[in-house]
Amino acid sequence: MENTICPSTKDLLSIESMKSFVLPHYDLQFANVTMVKFKDTDKQRAVYRVDFKNKSYCLKKVYYDESNLLYVYSAMEWLYRNNLNVPKLLPTKSNNRYIKYMGMLFILTPWVNGLKCDFDNKYHMELSSKDLAKLHKSSQNFVPISGSCTRIGCDDYHISVDKHLEQILISAKQAKHHNDRFSKIFLKNLNINLELAKLSSKISSSINCSELSKSLCHGDFVNKNILIADSNVWIIDFDKCKMDYSAHDISYFLRRLLKRENTNWDTDLALKIIDDYMKVNPLTPSDLKYILAYIAFPQKYWKISRDYYKNIKRCNKNAFISLLERGLDRTDSQLKFIKEMMVLLEKDYEVNFN
Repeated sequence: MENTICPSTKDLLSIESMKSFVLPHYDLQFANVTMVKFKDTDKQRAVYRVDFKNKSYCLKKVYYDESNLLYVYSAMEWLYRNNLNVPKLLPTKSNNRYIKYMGMLFILTPWVNGLKCDFDNKYHMELSSKDLAKLHKSSQNFVPISGSCTRIGCDDYHISVDKHLEQILISAKQAKHHNDRFSKIFLKNLNINLELAKLSSKISSSINCSELSKSLCHGDFVNKNILIADSNVWIIDFDKCKMDYSAHDISYFLRRLLKRENTNWDTDLALKIIDDYMKVNPLTPSDLKYILAYIAFPQKYWKISRDYYKNIKRCNKNAFISLLERGLDRTDSQLKFIKEMMVLLEKDYEVNFN
């Protein structure tokens, strides 16, 4: 940890501040710096590209405290030492792995050059599935360094599903009461989304939690955080990583992929990704049930309606209507997909859903 003198500038995250107060600790004060991303929310973050002497770096302001940063550093270092392509936190001149400036924490890594994973590229999908399996397989015994916080998920997914199912029913009562445009759209699509939620509940109720695989999970394994360079996969942004059920990472990835218009709940694609994953790291029947229960639940329908009725007096109703309508035309495909997957997983993987 390194402390610096407070700069006389109103914008503590300006490029000038970075060059004057952060980058000197890396001997990069004369580098060319470009702000790539700035997000001014409760979880404020900023990303800069730093170019110096034919080398490029990524300077990042993180939004969490030092114990969380130590956990993230531990995870990345563990994976790096297990031959996964992840950015390595570079040391300062005094061999520290981060800078503390005005109460904010900054890390520096090499800049990763690669293409953002293309969800329409089958080769990218195969590479990503196998690399996620490698990540999980190599981190089943992961232990963070001293001083790190504790990050453990492994929540009972069936309990979560039933709570969300109950919320959909509460929203249905509110929709009948308000009977506005949003409510009419919500009620028109209620039956099919309830069927999905009930299927998710049924599948998750048969999960044997002691049979679920545990490992370090990325927490946000989606295409923006997967870079493809030639035939190599680079995984970036471990801000949300924690020990969790491996199936959670796979499910999150699959849901983001399958709900798109181009892939539209493609059974063959889903099975191919699962097969590619299992070539590297096996999955138990309960892992497969978790995955199917997760992607069966109508997440967006539940969340948007919950938020709408919670903020109905002050929200932008047209914006909520737009969010709700987006993708509703593919709900039939989602339901058909889940029913087909139940048959296929029972047949090919001996998964018992009864």
